[in-house]
Amino acid sequence: MADKALIEKAKKIFENFLTKQGSRKTPERFSVIDELYSLPEDEHMDVEGLFLSMRNKGYTISRATIYNTLDLLVESGLAVKHQFKDKVALYEQALTYKHHDHHVCNQCRKIREFSDPKINEIKESMGKEFKSSIKSHSLVLYGDCLIENCENKIPLV
Repeated sequence: MADKALIEKAKKIFENFLTKQGSRKTPERFSVIDELYSLPEDEHMDVEGLFLSMRNKGYTISRATIYNTLDLLVESGLAVKHQFKDKVALYEQALTYKHHDHHVCNQCRKIREFSDPKINEIKESMGKEFKSSIKSHSLVLYGDCLIENCENKIPLV
């Protein structure tokens, strides 16, 4: 269930961002926020998935508008963009974003999020070693699905 207060907060931030940018505030742009922030917090969605989901809900919107709006949402800090291996870009909401890393299954393509304090210890250690204030990092682990009868597994041809 989407948190209506969170969606309204995102829309307000986006409205202020668009005003500062001198950009148009169209209903289509705000409908992308509705769709992205209606997803579960740990779900990642690509443009095509958003497009199909929005079309199925009766929205009249183009892929180009979704692409452009997602770029603006990333720029405004309301979305996070990920590029996993050879996949298309995936997006997730950012207002509730807590840093996490990802595991991507090579067979079923399921993306799982995880956090481990040891990774932060390594980040701090490397920052000291390199005399750097590390602001962010990205870790993606790729593995092969060992789940028997995995419903997402891509059949071998």
